[in-house]
Amino acid sequence: MAKYFDVHPENPQPRSIAQIADAVRSEALIAYPTDSCYALGCRLGSRDGMDRIRSIRHLDDRHHFTLMCRDFAQLGQFVRVDNDVFRAVKASTPGSYTFILPATREVPRKLLHPKKKTVGVRIPDHVVTQALLAELGEPLLSSTLLLPDEAEPLTQGWEIKDRLDHMVDAVVDSGECGTEPTTVVDFSGGEAEIVRRGAGDTSRFE
Repeated sequence: MAKYFDVHPENPQPRSIAQIADAVRSEALIAYPTDSCYALGCRLGSRDGMDRIRSIRHLDDRHHFTLMCRDFAQLGQFVRVDNDVFRAVKASTPGSYTFILPATREVPRKLLHPKKKTVGVRIPDHVVTQALLAELGEPLLSSTLLLPDEAEPLTQGWEIKDRLDHMVDAVVDSGECGTEPTTVVDFSGGEAEIVRRGAGDTSRFE
């Protein structure tokens, strides 16, 4: 049964955030809110967590997982960013964008796209997510909480608790957080390629 955390959206309770971070460090799989929609998240090196996300969402090994990063400095530890891409990504963060970039050696091999050796990264503009990332001290391995054969992600914490009670270990509820996934921009080829149009404005990449 998943543990339920009711977290204030503007002033997250430090005790709750610390408990959630401790759970992640102990291999928990969590459902948590972001600035675009809910996501599934686990510790960066958790093979079990990654396998459970794949199972819940029915994903294959070509799926790009996302590293949810606290800030640009942390993002830069896990992906290679040249000067032109640096400016574009910097101007768009924090925000509802996921960027696909060549991974550094800091990224576990099992997280990489099998052919491209790339990984998705993003910096969320969400108070609760930022508090959790600050407490955790490392990125969250994440994927949008979009269930198979459903058109939109789940948006209500209580509904996620009800439907995924035996599939995740914790649900973090801080109220509504939207239904639209991030805009995904692939910079792995040097030029911006819009892979998915979502919550982030695409005009600067076109």
